[in-house]
Amino acid sequence: MERVLASPRPSLLRSRWTLAAALVALALCGAFGWRHFYGADVGTADRNKANSAQAAAPIPVTIAPAKMADFPVYLNGLGAVEPYQTVLIRSRVDGEVAKIAFKQGQMVKQGDVLAQIDPRPYQAALDQAVAKKAQDEATLKNAQLDLVRYTGLAKEDSVAAQKVDTQRATVNELIAQVKGDQASIDSAQTQVDYTTIRSPLTGKTGFRLVDAGNIVHAVDTTGIVTIVQLQPIAVVFTAPEEDVPQINKALAAGVTPVIALSSDGLRTLSQGHLAVVNDAIDPASGAIGMKATFENKDGALWPGLSVATRLLVDTLKQVVVVPDGAVERGPNGLYAFVVGSDNKVESRAITVGEEGDGQSVVLTGLTAGETVVTAGQYRLVQGSLVQSSAASATAAPAGATPSAGATPPASSATPPAVAAPSAPVKAP
Repeated sequence: MERVLASPRPSLLRSRWTLAAALVALALCGAFGWRHFYGADVGTADRNKANSAQAAAPIPVTIAPAKMADFPVYLNGLGAVEPYQTVLIRSRVDGEVAKIAFKQGQMVKQGDVLAQIDPRPYQAALDQAVAKKAQDEATLKNAQLDLVRYTGLAKEDSVAAQKVDTQRATVNELIAQVKGDQASIDSAQTQVDYTTIRSPLTGKTGFRLVDAGNIVHAVDTTGIVTIVQLQPIAVVFTAPEEDVPQINKALAAGVTPVIALSSDGLRTLSQGHLAVVNDAIDPASGAIGMKATFENKDGALWPGLSVATRLLVDTLKQVVVVPDGAVERGPNGLYAFVVGSDNKVESRAITVGEEGDGQSVVLTGLTAGETVVTAGQYRLVQGSLVQSSAASATAAPAGATPSAGATPPASSATPPAVAAPSAPVKAP
């Protein structure tokens, strides 16, 4: 009899596969559990060691001392250069332009001849007036002699008194006529003088508007040339209306300095003083107009040039001043990192007043002589150890000195911060 082999049951195969899957799952759970309870401690210990090593390393920063100094308060604005005076030269008499005595763009002085109008008609009128006066003076002299004779005869009753009175009236009439002749001479002489056109001020000529040979008239509006005065010169600028009381107070106190800079504010062009404040605020812009005067000896200012202006309105005496980079902004307000004698930093809340020229006035929170961090703060926390290139020269904050060759801003006595070569740039 042939034996037939029976195949395994399906239920038995499923049981084996289920057992194998359970063993694999148990092994994985064990591995993860060991890593969680034992491996995490090892990783944490490694990280703590790295963090401790990093915390122990000094953080490179830039520092600067808080200084006690006078702080100038400026109002910044924009303006345009204008000539101090502008004159359109026109003829005051009619006639032909006989000569142009200037070159376009020439610097002329007050009294220099600019043009010559044909003077012959006016000279003839002058000569006629002089001749008329001479004629009337001769007649007057004869009348005066007659008056003397009539007066003597009247004393002898040889001439009626009426004759004497009539002759005296004739003499007075001729005297008045001679005075009128002199007035005519003065008028004619003035017309002759007008034929020579002279510069009324010292300045620079523009384009020539009339050439020699043209006929000009006293009623012409185009003129011959325009002359502008460049020394001194003026700058017209504006300031917000809320600054008007401060500006008037500064102007009443005396000379108010004004600095004119290039339109980008990088170059100082000239220094002058405030001359006048406009009599009304512009309602459209809410700004007050002002005019400053500059000597402009070097010709740096030119009519039409756009400039930035700085008006000195006040000077705060002996206040604590720090670089702007030392002032940090946080959720609780302004603060600064102060470096102690152990080169560890302290985060300290401060109050800031005026700002300008890269400097800030600290009203509360700092005292003169303390050292503050001006760059590299983004890595600092309370108690962080710092290192800077000035550490050896500033064992005590009060002994901090600026780096060689550094010069303070023109408007502040506070020296610039001493920058560490390896200090990172302050994060925005």
